[in-house]
Amino acid sequence: MEISGNLNAAGLKFAVVVARFNEFFSSKLLEGALDCLKRHGANDNDIAVVRVPGSFEIPYAASRLAKSKKYNAIICIGVVLRGNTPHYEHVAAEVTKGIARLGLEFDIPVVYGIVTADSLEQAIERSGSKSGNRGFNAAMTAIEMANLYKVI
Repeated sequence: MEISGNLNAAGLKFAVVVARFNEFFSSKLLEGALDCLKRHGANDNDIAVVRVPGSFEIPYAASRLAKSKKYNAIICIGVVLRGNTPHYEHVAAEVTKGIARLGLEFDIPVVYGIVTADSLEQAIERSGSKSGNRGFNAAMTAIEMANLYKVI
């Protein structure tokens, strides 16, 4: 027997947590996520967009949303760009660990849609250019996992 989720978002509720920092990129990721959800049948009223200051704050907001039990999946979107200090490593590591922990702690998918980039060019490529849109991909994962959780 094989168990898998489908890509039908109709009737599911989603929260998208998006960082304002590096908004030029994160707004493109958000557009991609919303486009994906709507293309796959999600209703506007079933999508909550929660904005936080930066990627570091994403796990905090996602945790509160998961505790509310109002959503079938939470999509976490942000961009962390490498700079000249170790700040990049700290933020990237902590947001990744935080999102992973939430996915294990709560009974809903908490999807990682964070772009970690060494350069502006990499961020552009992953935010809707030649490497696709990481927000769209994260939403696709959220739809499939939310449906998979319903059948497991």
